[in-house]
Amino acid sequence: MARLRAPGGCPWDAEQTHESLVRYLIEETAELVEAIETHDVAAMREELGDVLYQVLFHADLASATPGEGFDVEDVARDTAAKMIGRHPHVFGDEVAADADAVVEVWEAQKRREKADRTSVLDGVPMQMPSLLLAEKLVGRAERAGLEVRPGRAVPDDEDALGDELLDTVIAATAKGLDAERALRAALRRFTGAIRAVEADPHQG
Repeated sequence: MARLRAPGGCPWDAEQTHESLVRYLIEETAELVEAIETHDVAAMREELGDVLYQVLFHADLASATPGEGFDVEDVARDTAAKMIGRHPHVFGDEVAADADAVVEVWEAQKRREKADRTSVLDGVPMQMPSLLLAEKLVGRAERAGLEVRPGRAVPDDEDALGDELLDTVIAATAKGLDAERALRAALRRFTGAIRAVEADPHQG
């Protein structure tokens, strides 16, 4: 990576920035997801390498950028320290008998690490895919004390639910509506409701 970006290396690599590389990180991640979901092991191996390359690229950029000053060794060291800290039931004295208990331990440790956060929405990347973001926000809303109730019944299995979601998109498209934009607008209203409950818990 350093050779590619050094003088005499690759001109394209040399002119990239964190911002210019975002589209490639998204693309490579999507290709990895595709490989995983289609159980294509050869493609998974390749795409994991492509995602890793993006990590190396950003770390090398940071090592050469004034004010950033970290490299891939720092990234690996920080990740190892975080994983050890988040697993006190493995590396410490806490006990977690099952997966649910592990999640509780993880979340408790995360809250200690992020003690300066003032809202349950802090740390939620709003650029997540809209359905994943919706699931994340529902969980954060419940943590804030906002009562979340479904407006209608949904199917009991994922295949039927997927078909229903697709039907909704098809119907929206037929009416000239943008389902993605509509959901994101609804999520913005939902985050407003969460913040309102945080400001006044009696609204929950």
